[in-house]
Amino acid sequence: MGRAKTVVVAGASGFIGSYLARRFEQDGWTVRTIGRKGNGGSSAGWDDDGGMQRVLDGASLVVNLAGRSVSCRYNDRNKAAILESRVATTQALGRAIARCQEPPSTWLNASTGTIYRDARDRPQSEAGGELGSGFSVGVAKAWEAALEAADTPGTRKIPLRIAIVLGRGGGALQPFANLARLGLGGHMGDGTQKFSWIHVEDLYRSIRFLHARTDVTGPVNVASPDVVSNRDLMRLVRRAYGARFGLPTPAWLLRAGAVLIRTETELVFKSRWVQPQKLLDAGFVYSQPELGRALLQIAKGRA
Repeated sequence: MGRAKTVVVAGASGFIGSYLARRFEQDGWTVRTIGRKGNGGSSAGWDDDGGMQRVLDGASLVVNLAGRSVSCRYNDRNKAAILESRVATTQALGRAIARCQEPPSTWLNASTGTIYRDARDRPQSEAGGELGSGFSVGVAKAWEAALEAADTPGTRKIPLRIAIVLGRGGGALQPFANLARLGLGGHMGDGTQKFSWIHVEDLYRSIRFLHARTDVTGPVNVASPDVVSNRDLMRLVRRAYGARFGLPTPAWLLRAGAVLIRTETELVFKSRWVQPQKLLDAGFVYSQPELGRALLQIAKGRA
């Protein structure tokens, strides 16, 4: 296939990575993967610098999604694992790319829309957005700093500030759908917190778009422009999954429930209002721009 059609997907074992690998293959790309040793036939493991270099050499594009799930309690051990899994893998990729004879022309490295502050007053664009504070923001900043520090002059590096990814079989939507089916799909807390999202197909399409658009540089917000409140999100989830009513969940109950299921309420309470200004300005066209329609198609197993 040659260089122009070879992509390396790092951290390809999860919902997003396996989707991207499948879509690249469907579109005629040669797909190589980097991941944990013994995990689903990766072309190279994270502890194999020489193997990573061989996998990356001659590829056109590398997409790094590696990182432990943040859906856990933020104790010291889990915090260290979340940070290390993102920073160390990015650093390892940087070392391997630096040694390539023919390095990839584009390196798209996952980051997160959570890097911005809790925003209920205005959208957060790449140019005008304000970075937040706290553990999750610190992880995002360290993740992007590791990418910036990589000495790869022949490779354009872009952090993807990705919103919550939705798609059939995706983990992010499942808890909301389960609550709706149980009649508990009402708004959470006061319901005013914003929900930024991207359909997994549009994440794939934005990656292809950014690889082709060599004029785009710096961080890119990967989100749909259709940002909704938590109240509207849960109404649309109830509609998609055929729930006639949904009891709201007060903040105190969410805090108690989060302890029981070993996760953090930040994943629900934080207001994420991510504005994809660079993608919009560059003329990116979404295949799934509306949340209501996307949820209906996911619920029916079509997206």
